[in-house]
Amino acid sequence: MDVLARAHALEAAGRRVLHLEIGEPDFTAPAPVVEAGMRALRDGRTAYTATLGLLSLREQIAAFYRSRFSVEVPASRIAITSGASGGLLTVAALYVGPGDEILVPDPGYPGYRHFVRAFEGKARALPLSPADDFQPTAAMIEKAWGRRTKGVLLGSPSNPTGTLISAAELARIARLVAKRRGVLIVDEIYQGLVYGADPSTALGLPGEVVVVNSFSKYFCMTGWRLGWVVLPPRAVRGFEKLAQHLFISAPSAAQHAALAAFLPESLAILEQRRSEFARRRDFLVPELKRAGLAIPAEPRGAFYVYADCGGDARRWCLRLLEKETVAATPGIDFGANRTRRFVRFAYTRAMADLEEAAARIRRFAGGAPSA
Repeated sequence: MDVLARAHALEAAGRRVLHLEIGEPDFTAPAPVVEAGMRALRDGRTAYTATLGLLSLREQIAAFYRSRFSVEVPASRIAITSGASGGLLTVAALYVGPGDEILVPDPGYPGYRHFVRAFEGKARALPLSPADDFQPTAAMIEKAWGRRTKGVLLGSPSNPTGTLISAAELARIARLVAKRRGVLIVDEIYQGLVYGADPSTALGLPGEVVVVNSFSKYFCMTGWRLGWVVLPPRAVRGFEKLAQHLFISAPSAAQHAALAAFLPESLAILEQRRSEFARRRDFLVPELKRAGLAIPAEPRGAFYVYADCGGDARRWCLRLLEKETVAATPGIDFGANRTRRFVRFAYTRAMADLEEAAARIRRFAGGAPSA
């Protein structure tokens, strides 16, 4: 927030800031989605929907899991939410009570620990290392599991590291959590944004598994505030009752618009954008290394690079902003596990901006010039 506030002040003073701190696609929703949203507004489809969402949209999501992941998920297990944040908040309300402990990744998305604390639970950090691609392992979880531990919340691809957890390791974690009669909550909000491999899902793993997803990142619909949760059958009714109180229903026009997100023409656009994100990543990673930053775990998903600046990251980011007007996010936002020396760069800007930002970062860091 300090970096963002200063960036806005510099822009107000007339300086051009290159924003690599924003975790939001620079693409808007595909045209068919926009048209469907406009049609919904014109037709007056703006009333509350059922709390679990439009049945037609839940069925579309079920069909998407079937066609893309070969996983059978009945629409009755899917709840449409006000963004992934609304989904995670309601999942926390469902599973977390006073004193309950949820294991969360460090570094990891800061909202995880706050969702747990909102319901008087304790978010216990799992210190992650580059050796494991900044992802938790079953052995790590088994060692950390305590008397009050209720479950695990993890994200793959990860924010801020852009790393993935392997399907085999996630399966081992699921079996361990099931054995301990806990809940495994998997944040798959960046699921579609995977490079050099096929996207995967935690659905179908054993035990009490909850999957949270969103139309924000892969589908480029951040401000539409629409997500979904896939729940175990026995948890659906409890989730529905909580959601009725917390947000009544997700935005109705956005739900009607999202029906068009699964059209072949929309998915073709989104896959082209995934290729563009991969191109940006393939440019930015070597440029940051050339500037002298270390990247101990290669990003293979989302749109982030988590780089070691070699010192105080907050000071480094503020100096970079002042001297070269490039905005990046200090790692301290994402936990306490050696995060003070890391910087998150988001490649959510056009290639021309990334090229200019890379040149400014090299100049600032004193790295070698680009070849």
